[in-house]
Amino acid sequence: MAARDLGRMRKDALDIFRAGLKAVEPAAAVKRYFRRESDRLLIDRKVYDLAEFERIYVIGAGKAGAPMARAVEETLRERVTEGLITVKYGHLAELSGVKVIEAGHPVPDEAGLEGAHAILDLASRAGEKDMVLCLISGGGSALLPIPVEGLSLRDKQDTTKILLACGATIHEINSVRKHISRVKGGGLARAAYPATLISLMLSDVIGDDLDVIASGPTVPDSSNFQDCMNIFDKYGIREKLPETVLNHIQKGIEGKVAETPKPADPVFTRTQSVIVGSNLACVLAAEKKALDLGYHTLVLSTMIEGETREVARVHVGIAKEILNSGHPLSPPACVLSGGETTVTIRGQGLGGRNQEFVLAAAVDLSTLLGQQIVVLSAGTDGTDGPTDAAGAVADNQTIQRAQALRLKAADYLFNNDAYPFFERLGDLVKTGPTNTNVMDLRIMLICRVQH
Repeated sequence: MAARDLGRMRKDALDIFRAGLKAVEPAAAVKRYFRRESDRLLIDRKVYDLAEFERIYVIGAGKAGAPMARAVEETLRERVTEGLITVKYGHLAELSGVKVIEAGHPVPDEAGLEGAHAILDLASRAGEKDMVLCLISGGGSALLPIPVEGLSLRDKQDTTKILLACGATIHEINSVRKHISRVKGGGLARAAYPATLISLMLSDVIGDDLDVIASGPTVPDSSNFQDCMNIFDKYGIREKLPETVLNHIQKGIEGKVAETPKPADPVFTRTQSVIVGSNLACVLAAEKKALDLGYHTLVLSTMIEGETREVARVHVGIAKEILNSGHPLSPPACVLSGGETTVTIRGQGLGGRNQEFVLAAAVDLSTLLGQQIVVLSAGTDGTDGPTDAAGAVADNQTIQRAQALRLKAADYLFNNDAYPFFERLGDLVKTGPTNTNVMDLRIMLICRVQH
């Protein structure tokens, strides 16, 4: 590959990110696993005779719900009896029969509560001769917020905020959500039984664990009440949580509240769950694009989690090794990773995990001025934290440019304030709502300066 300047490498990084996004476009992902041949419905490797079903209901929740529902409508056409999905505000698509309710994410709101009640009611109306198609994607957990008896929506909102702020992983957050919800952790499957229940899932969790995606509303729950209390103790947040939530979890531990349904529960005897898209599909498509652009590629992992700044430091360390020794691959190199890191919020700034990753990496890269390194990290859903940016892009000269504008990167990093930093530099990555969500994609391009 001919020598490329940082401007060209930045363009390459954006093109690689877009290629990853395209691979997990929800409608196309659904249609790869969901096909109709006359009265035969083929879902993954199973075949259903549509003539055997009196009614077909479509329900679901998540950021990708609207395009997923469009794919189902286009496939089943006149056979869809009724449908209702909840999506994050602005994550819409044109649908003919399935009703859409927009609601809050990541913190649930009243619109989500209304939608969740309506979805639960629709599932409960399904009988033994009916089929329920449930479309699940990232954000589905916050968009199905029916609390258990004795808890309010405010209790769930406060609990979610506390868990997000303390640095808990999505697996841990969802374990708690399942145990304070009527829908999650198999609750929706319980409502739909004895109908045939088929879940099409776009995975936004590390390892693609079915019971973690949207907190597993249609699958058995592998966590228990004691796990929830252990999470509270791990992060030292017992005293911050609503008393009603603590009391409910304690009652569950004592056996005074029923556990979520487990694998042997009969409500799962007529269910099928299919993952139609994942972070791996996104990363592999990005890898193909990088190869087409002439980079030697390395996929680190799609299961990376942990504190964002530490993950950034490891990525920069790999870039330095590539430049110094040509291992584990030689420049021009593209290092890719997926997954979802966490930020322990200590400051009062505005940003998200992807922007913080790029800012931390830029600080560490600032000593390598004689080289050419570009780093991009962005959320595949088009949003990063409470911002309108998917992430950010930087290079090993970013801190120099910031200093010329009298921006002190260390101060912005200390205050978890990456958004205004990159906004001043014009380095935010903004896609708008992508209507998909398979966690994050991190891209690092490394080239040697040609003399």
